[in-house]
Amino acid sequence: MRMRRLLLGLSQEKLGDALGLTFQQVQKYERGVNRIGAGRLFALAQALEVPVTFFYEDLPAGTGARRNRALAESAAAFEGEPMSNRETIELVRAYYRVGDPRKRRKVLELIRSMGREE
Repeated sequence: MRMRRLLLGLSQEKLGDALGLTFQQVQKYERGVNRIGAGRLFALAQALEVPVTFFYEDLPAGTGARRNRALAESAAAFEGEPMSNRETIELVRAYYRVGDPRKRRKVLELIRSMGREE
């Protein structure tokens, strides 16, 4: 949810306004403090311009307690994922704003070379 919101450039407040929620409620959903019901998930998918299945991609199969543990582990692992980092998302958005494909390629080459130096 957070990753998609940031990719769209929405603040928690703007997303909350679109859903009729406060930014604090959006924050609780993003952190997993509050569970998201089916109706809210549908509205969230519409606001973020994705199908509902977007939120279920890459989730492990299973049922009951085993499934809940797997979901909690997935959420914890996501926190350490580079794509959940605000800086990464901003970098990707800035990269795609560069209109010239040759310039984008040069930026990519620069970043790769800088990564090899470390």
